[in-house]
Amino acid sequence: MEPSYAFDYTVIAWFLIGGAGFVTVALGLSRLLQPRKPNPVKAEIYECGLEPIGPVWVQFKIGYYVYALLFVLFDVEAVFLYPWAVTLKMLPLYVVGEMVIFLAVLGLGLAYAWKEGALHWR
Repeated sequence: MEPSYAFDYTVIAWFLIGGAGFVTVALGLSRLLQPRKPNPVKAEIYECGLEPIGPVWVQFKIGYYVYALLFVLFDVEAVFLYPWAVTLKMLPLYVVGEMVIFLAVLGLGLAYAWKEGALHWR
């Protein structure tokens, strides 16, 4: 007789249904119970407590977002490197090769971003 794994999937399905239901109920109650007092002052743009100067909709340079994404990329790299470096003496030799491949892929990404001028502040 083969084991049935259907039970494992039903538990996952119930968790997904329960999570979606909880989010739906919480957002619905928030919508029902929220105070609604529209006011022109509340609809104004808030800029550090001061009156906004110039146009409200300002287009930001895409370079800021590229820098942020590159920071996140290399921050995640550091998160992966730390536990690897701490346990390096206990790991088998092939793990060193895997980390070299990981670092090579990240290095290629950095070289590509550098070549495309993504790191040049304009």
